Amino acid sequence: MAKPKLFSPGPIDVAPETYAAMCGPTIGHRGADFEELYASVQPGLQEIAGTSRGVFLNTSSAWGIMEGSLRNLTQKKVLNLCGGAFSDKWYGVAKSCGKEAEKIQVEWGQPIDPADVRAKLSEGGFDTVTLVHNETSTGCMNNLAEIAAVVHEFDDVLLITDTVSSFSAVPTPFDELGIDVLLCGVQKALALPPGLSLFVASERAQARAATTPDRGYYFDFVEFQTNHEKNNTPSTPAIPHIYGLKERVDVMLAEGLENRYARHAATNQALLDWAAGHGFESLAPEGFRSKSLGCFVTPDDLDLSGWIKAVRNNHGFLINGGYGKIKGKTFRISNMGNETLETMQELFVALDEELPKFRK
Repeated sequence: MAKPKLFSPGPIDVAPETYAAMCGPTIGHRGADFEELYASVQPGLQEIAGTSRGVFLNTSSAWGIMEGSLRNLTQKKVLNLCGGAFSDKWYGVAKSCGKEAEKIQVEWGQPIDPADVRAKLSEGGFDTVTLVHNETSTGCMNNLAEIAAVVHEFDDVLLITDTVSSFSAVPTPFDELGIDVLLCGVQKALALPPGLSLFVASERAQARAATTPDRGYYFDFVEFQTNHEKNNTPSTPAIPHIYGLKERVDVMLAEGLENRYARHAATNQALLDWAAGHGFESLAPEGFRSKSLGCFVTPDDLDLSGWIKAVRNNHGFLINGGYGKIKGKTFRISNMGNETLETMQELFVALDEELPKFRK
């Protein structure tokens, strides 16, 4: 059976042109060829991230940077903002790293209330906050600007932000918002295969890391900065991914970032309209819904697994049957990356053809 086209929220579909770009020649990663490649992606990544600072590249999933951020920056106590599988897991990771941690826990699918963040930080003792901007497991997008503004009210508290499924789909202006660490993986809106992560660290974050004695090595922010200044990485990089990243960044800039954001907004609205037309309820409330995917409550009269299987087998498209504790209770459909109104319509036709067979 041919592999299906992925409309799951990561990994997502990868364009043939990207695969072709990844087949560039193997080069030495401590020589001029790699330094030129590394430097070539920086201006575009800086434009997408909204920063004048360097964008570090690392051969790992985003979880490497999520854990590394805690190891580099948390010297006192971290406040984890939890409302889904990935934001909840960050609290567990903090504990596993031996960090003192507390959390604000909201029901899955609900946004974080900035007022609750302010109240908790006012208790004192915290020096870091973790936020998942766009919670992929629930399709809920938190208000990054408002939460960042609250964290800024507390001088010694640094904000670590996961933009894994929002980076390049919506604006995430690092410098303007005063984020301290912005991180993402490449297998979501950037539309690359998994295996590479990106992050930006503020001057405050770098200064904090330099005074943290047990920050480790592989994700040491000081090492990243030192090597970045030489257009390099601390450890052996995934060179094929960086070739592919360069191709994707060039495509994004050619499209224009505002056009890209508008395209994601349009495809997401089409997805929400299609779902509403079938009576599928979004898990996240209006005003806090992701622009890169939809997460919908599975109605009692729907054989979800049968429907997903039929769409895959008969049409070659794969959507996702929920994640974590809401697996089966929800389903998720991605519109991020390279999707257009035309490709989303192709999916809707396939979903509609099979749906009546699996509704009781």
